Amino acid sequence: MDDPYKTLGVARDASEDVIHRAYLKLAKLHHPDLNPGNAAAEARFKAISAANTLLSDAETRGKFDRGEIDASGQERRPQPNYRDFADSETGRRYSRSGSDAGNWGSGTFDDMFGSMFHEPDSGRRMGGQDHLFSVTVDFLNAVNGTTRRLSLPGGADFDVKIPAGTDDGQVLRLRGKGGKGLNGGAPGDALIEVHVAPHAVFHRDGPDIRLDLPVSFAEAVLGGHVDVPTPAGPVRMKVPPHSDTGTKLRLRGRGVPTHGGRPAGDLIATLTLVVGPTDAALEAFLRNWAPDHPANPRQSMEATL
Repeated sequence: MDDPYKTLGVARDASEDVIHRAYLKLAKLHHPDLNPGNAAAEARFKAISAANTLLSDAETRGKFDRGEIDASGQERRPQPNYRDFADSETGRRYSRSGSDAGNWGSGTFDDMFGSMFHEPDSGRRMGGQDHLFSVTVDFLNAVNGTTRRLSLPGGADFDVKIPAGTDDGQVLRLRGKGGKGLNGGAPGDALIEVHVAPHAVFHRDGPDIRLDLPVSFAEAVLGGHVDVPTPAGPVRMKVPPHSDTGTKLRLRGRGVPTHGGRPAGDLIATLTLVVGPTDAALEAFLRNWAPDHPANPRQSMEATL
């Protein structure tokens, strides 16, 4: 069996996170569900899963690094040393001097070669393989949290809790929901990679959520209160007077929920001016209106040309 580090393409001092990401990348590429009928891909996937099983456990990884087990997880017995063997009681039976000269008993070859060419322990406990799943959730369910039902290859179903604030590409681990272990070994885990569908209005920016907020001509000039959509429902927000298109207003704590005691992200609304349908009175006013302090709205742009 190949070196598990080479199988996953990682250095021997790679961190647990690097090993985990390498496994996910390769498992997605060679997963049998994505390569139906491809025996080579299936064999490669099994090798990748076995390498990950060995290296993802600190104890078995340490044993492999110290040479106590091989890449398949089998224990390595030390190679017999001729001098030690010759000095032992068994070794002395082969001596050509002394009273035992020529005494080649029926069990001597079995004793000698049985220790050199031992059979592997077929009853060794082996942990189950991890199973990789992919699930797509809509934007609001990823932000607010939801529960999805997935089906195992054997036909069994289980519910997966998508925590509030789950990001696109995030991998959830369900302990014990993977392949069965051998000879009493622990089952593998289910790894669920979450894909978040885009939203028509909201756009995630780390812990913050951004959106373009249309405002009318009157709201932009005079200011006022408007309803702003958020993932948890609409919130009333004040638009300051004389607000231009591109003005950014922030709603604290109305973004993506976070964990570990950190504050939730913010919702950032960028104002976009919408003139609206034709209004004869407004047009007549603007034709006869002369501002006290005329301004060129393109002045900063023209200065760069």
